[in-house]
Amino acid sequence: MTTTAPRRRIDRLAHWRRGPRLGSAYYNEYLPDPSRLAIDLQLMREAGLSVIRVGESVWSTWEPREGVFDLEWLTPVLDGAADHGIDVILGTPTYAIPPWLQVKHPELAVVRRDGSPVPWGGRQEVDYTSELFRGYARRVIETVVGRHGRHSALVAVQLDNEAGLHLIHNEQLVARFRGWVADRFETPDELNRAWGLAYWSHRISSFDELWAPAGNTTPAYDLAWRRFQAEQTTAYLAWQAEVVRPLVAETTALTTCIAYGRPAMDDVAVGATLDIAGGNAYAIAQDALQLEREGAGDQWFADDVPQLVLLADRMRGSRQEPFLVTETGAASIGAAHQTRPPYAGQLGQTAWLLASRGARLVSYWHWHTLHSGWESHWGGILGHDLRPGRIHGEIADIAAQFAAAEDWLADAVPDAQVAILSSRDAEWMMDFEPPLARADGSADPRSFARIQRSFARAVLDAGLQAGVVDERQLPDATAMLARFPIVVAAGLFCLADRTMDVLVEYVRRGGVLILGPRTGVADGLGRVRSVTAPGVLRAAAGVRHDEFAALSGEIALRGSGPLEGVEGVASGWIDGLVPEGGEVVAGYRHPHYGRFAAAVAHSFGEGRVLTVGTIADRAMLARLLAAVAPAPDPAPPVAGLAGSMTAHSLIGPRGRVWVLHNWSPHPSSVTTARAAQDLLHGGRAYPSGETVTLGPWAVAVWADSALA
Repeated sequence: MTTTAPRRRIDRLAHWRRGPRLGSAYYNEYLPDPSRLAIDLQLMREAGLSVIRVGESVWSTWEPREGVFDLEWLTPVLDGAADHGIDVILGTPTYAIPPWLQVKHPELAVVRRDGSPVPWGGRQEVDYTSELFRGYARRVIETVVGRHGRHSALVAVQLDNEAGLHLIHNEQLVARFRGWVADRFETPDELNRAWGLAYWSHRISSFDELWAPAGNTTPAYDLAWRRFQAEQTTAYLAWQAEVVRPLVAETTALTTCIAYGRPAMDDVAVGATLDIAGGNAYAIAQDALQLEREGAGDQWFADDVPQLVLLADRMRGSRQEPFLVTETGAASIGAAHQTRPPYAGQLGQTAWLLASRGARLVSYWHWHTLHSGWESHWGGILGHDLRPGRIHGEIADIAAQFAAAEDWLADAVPDAQVAILSSRDAEWMMDFEPPLARADGSADPRSFARIQRSFARAVLDAGLQAGVVDERQLPDATAMLARFPIVVAAGLFCLADRTMDVLVEYVRRGGVLILGPRTGVADGLGRVRSVTAPGVLRAAAGVRHDEFAALSGEIALRGSGPLEGVEGVASGWIDGLVPEGGEVVAGYRHPHYGRFAAAVAHSFGEGRVLTVGTIADRAMLARLLAAVAPAPDPAPPVAGLAGSMTAHSLIGPRGRVWVLHNWSPHPSSVTTARAAQDLLHGGRAYPSGETVTLGPWAVAVWADSALA
């Protein structure tokens, strides 16, 4: 009889389990005097940094001429980091290609929708689906990681950087797309029916007749094209993972740096190829971080607090696990005109917000403010004079705070009562045909984000904690209810039949469902359903709608029933709700739209549905959610929060930890509802009923006596 030895468990997340760490991108090769390495490493330790990211942006330094490599310039950095107890993330240098490769193969440039190539001179200009390019990329990856991949300081490899910037229209890829479509439909006639190609004489008799995406006007085609493009990005990073894995230790984690707004990025699919998700978490600072502010929300950074919270929750949602913040702002972010150094305390607020939502690394971009290049106004931890200043000191304070709370934060999991259901498909479809307009009347391609952030902001304002769940991650109704007593489904224009069925059963079993505008209108292929909206959710919601309108301005709202006397405004869109057994809780003050309900609540089975047919203003939407949502559970250890404060929590082996923020330039006070222990001030005990004041832009971190 033979026995098989148990498989040895490989823990690639061991370096990220003890709670949040601080780090920085470090480019010794960019410094005017690289010999100051020892000074930098010592200053890093004094700031409490324990991780650096290196090497990802300098292919032309690694390989200055074709096939000629310079590999040893990084060795002193790695050795020095190890000597100072600093771990290293090594990046594969494939997102910024060297000039010699651009000159030799100009055909590798990405071709844009209009047929023009992306000009060289920036970064991410290359078609990474090209087998020719991948040959060069494989060689530099294998050479660089082969040399340094097993260094004792190395704990992770970052695959490429911020992939998915372009929708690639190169001829070879468009041809591959036709084959991709053919693989999914048995015959052209099946495709004709599925995409509705009788319209405008688009029926095809051969897949070779499928037109190029640049001229496409068919929504289902565009959804397929966007899925295909995202699959290329995922496949590219998965390919890099296959190249890198044999070159590093078994325990070395593979990650990437996700820029969540990239058009060809599917963070959930990419996350499945990684050991731990990583990405950018940028926020503009100063007055934008007052909780009362509502930002524009159409940037690559968060410009208000609810957007930053939603971004952090989305980062955790990439794998439904802890994540790495591979880049966040230090002294400032962006170009010169965006230079807004954080007010004193705001760096700590951002770091603690990210940690409270599951970040195991908060890494600043970058160590020193650059002296040349496009990003020379993007403020690092050190300024242009390379001397430690206020930012360095504040980050040292954050490190001390993280250390003080480390035992409580180890393996801690963020609490979440609300699932914000998300869908890249819905986002792509609203990008193709936006339902909302900008202030100038033009179509807003970020309509999905506008709808989602309105509801996410209401969740935060209602005192609830959320997690982002992609439609593809949706479990069955029983499992969903066990994890989230509330689900928000807003702006999800296209939903698979299974998703709709799960949501119905979720409510039947006792869940609270918040339905927002334009949800479930189309099916999983992007075809508008030929049933009265909201389709199979109609009976559960106690409402129907068959009229809709894009609003050119605001319309007054008035509450009714439990919200009698509450006033507000609607904007953006109206799904004309007609109650079918549901209770009207808000309506319109308008000679035409007054015939419709703005919000309808309905009990179904053991649960309840709130359908909101418009984008209500911030206060009204929070009141609507609070009217149907159960009380926050867990409840913060305070008797109410001031209007400038938020509370987020994590639970770990030692109990629950609360992170309280005062997003204000003015002090705010709270009264404890039960005993708590202040983890940042020597374990000071607060009895129930004590008034505690948080200073301007301050954070409090308390252990909850209820589970301590």
